[in-house]
Amino acid sequence: MPKITFMGAGSSVFAKSILGDSMLSPALHDAQIALYDIDPKRLRESKRMLQFINRNINKGHAKITSYLGKANRKAALKDANYVVNAIQVGGYEPSTVIDFEIPKKYGLRQTIADTIGIGGVFRVLRTAPVMMAFAEDMEKVCPDAWFLNYTNPMCAATGAVLRGTDIRAVGLCHSVQSCASGLLRRVGMLDDVKDLQWEIAGINHQAWLLEVTDGGKDLYPEIKRRAAKMNREARKKGAEKHTDMVRFEMMRHFGYYVTESSEHSAEYTPYWIKSKYPELIEEFNIPLDEYPRRCVRQIEGWRERSHELVSNKKLTHERTHEYGSYIMEAMENDVPYRIGGNILNDGNYITNLPSNAVVEIACMVDRNGVQGTYVGDLPEQLAALNRTKINTQLCTLEAVFNRSKDSVYQAAMLDPHTSAELSLDDIRKMCDEMIKAHEMESFFKKGKAFRMPRMWNA
Repeated sequence: MPKITFMGAGSSVFAKSILGDSMLSPALHDAQIALYDIDPKRLRESKRMLQFINRNINKGHAKITSYLGKANRKAALKDANYVVNAIQVGGYEPSTVIDFEIPKKYGLRQTIADTIGIGGVFRVLRTAPVMMAFAEDMEKVCPDAWFLNYTNPMCAATGAVLRGTDIRAVGLCHSVQSCASGLLRRVGMLDDVKDLQWEIAGINHQAWLLEVTDGGKDLYPEIKRRAAKMNREARKKGAEKHTDMVRFEMMRHFGYYVTESSEHSAEYTPYWIKSKYPELIEEFNIPLDEYPRRCVRQIEGWRERSHELVSNKKLTHERTHEYGSYIMEAMENDVPYRIGGNILNDGNYITNLPSNAVVEIACMVDRNGVQGTYVGDLPEQLAALNRTKINTQLCTLEAVFNRSKDSVYQAAMLDPHTSAELSLDDIRKMCDEMIKAHEMESFFKKGKAFRMPRMWNA
């Protein structure tokens, strides 16, 4: 009878996916499920929802308990076999708003700000200490548990746990599973493909579709032809836009398609959001400030949808494609399962990326855990693009591990988009203003205990 602890269980929709999936697995259906959150209302709602699902699809076999707040965190984690992490530190307000509004004062615009960029740097700075605190608790009460991380920024946050603690962890994202089929659907080829095979490797939110074939036939030439035509038409004045223009253009110039969306990719490289070329925003359909708008929509949508989920006594569930339950099932049954996972490159899986970086590669899962598979060298132009993100990720982790403000500045100075738009002096001023707004000044005062700001709700 495995124990699954879900950190951030107030995220009811995602908890339904992972834990509902688990109830549908014969290896996990009688699990002890411990729900942990800091929001009492959302925690109650998730527990109520999952109890309905457990009764309706699982004959009540799972045992569901809930734990509120830091004082009960170790109890939630005690004797866990698996810890699923889906937290957001600081929430939309105030933290996400700070990450967008202060950079905007300096002329730095963003779309999502949850991976790198200045918003990604500060998301790491407030998320990694909380996740490491979780892992330090795990070292005491469930040292052999696997930590399944769904929280962004994926590479840096997962790297903080893997390099800063003794806990075994893997980072999980949705973009790998849907990349090849999504691309084929966009260019109108999916219905004709009978035996789709693909290979993806790189880093989270910037992994590369290295191969895409149908029964051994290379599909890239036709994909590129159609994608180039779609972008030529969409770039004409007054033409209808589509939502993947940045990725198609990156594929045209660098030769390969990238896993994460155009709205993300636009802020990962220095080519798109440029004060000198403001026309690129409209030309390539780049949605500035998209994440704050999305947050508002999600908050409003939850108000409308929450009753449907948490008060529906007939609520059911169908198993999703999320990796979480399949990983736990593979470990319980010792039946291998392949995932796209985020793990340390210390096995030299991608030979032209740093060994202390977190890479996103095909991994095999069984009772022995998560094992990466060998990739070798990425095409050099792709590795070069990855390294520009890795530079910022590793410097941000130096800031976390050493409580170093200089490393914060350096992470921002090395970020491709930030460095292309701002002077070194302005980057320092902006970072100082954001550190103050996030109430993190004491974090960088060595020798003094750091109390997590109340605004983090951690």
